[in-house]
Amino acid sequence: MTDAEILSCIDHTLLKPAAGRQDIFKLCAEALEWRTASVCIPPCYVKEAREEFGQLNICTVAGFPLGYSVTGAKVLEAEQAVLDGAGEIDMVINITHVKNDRFDRTEEEIRLVRAACGGHTLKVIVETCYLTADEKIRLCEIAGRAGADYIKTSTGFGSAGAALEDVRLFKAHAGPELRIKAAGGIRTRDDMAAFIKAGASRIGTSSACVVAAK
Repeated sequence: MTDAEILSCIDHTLLKPAAGRQDIFKLCAEALEWRTASVCIPPCYVKEAREEFGQLNICTVAGFPLGYSVTGAKVLEAEQAVLDGAGEIDMVINITHVKNDRFDRTEEEIRLVRAACGGHTLKVIVETCYLTADEKIRLCEIAGRAGADYIKTSTGFGSAGAALEDVRLFKAHAGPELRIKAAGGIRTRDDMAAFIKAGASRIGTSSACVVAAK
């Protein structure tokens, strides 16, 4: 796997709460230079980044990082992100619904955020570190049925990040239309390549430099 192939799968990410404008613009410039799949940045920077960087593919987040904000708030976040120029939205599910066996609410929430995204890409973050294998499988089915484009392992803010076994599990149970994004703790070129080989078509990482610098 070439460096260019790996970079083309990376969402070049900076979601730290104290990220400054200069840091975000540096990230965007790197994404253009390195030809990453997107930049993933906080919602408050989407409009500025769109104005400054033209056709750059911008990803942002909704319900991030804990997921238990009300559905209406996530819908509004998604709508505003699209208006500001985001091409992709990574939303966090409400994990309490899963733990309360209210998968119907999870599915409805994904459907509503899907509608708010219009034709833009929707990735559904399920935070695998808090889930059982059965819950992960069920969420694969729900995310696909509700119209998500991707199921995503982690926020990077949970108790653990991406695991290869979770990507393999998703690959075995996701329908043909549902792609996989691995994120959280993926910092080396070897890790990135391993996750792609396991079935992830996107990698969320702040460590794209380890590939681009080679």
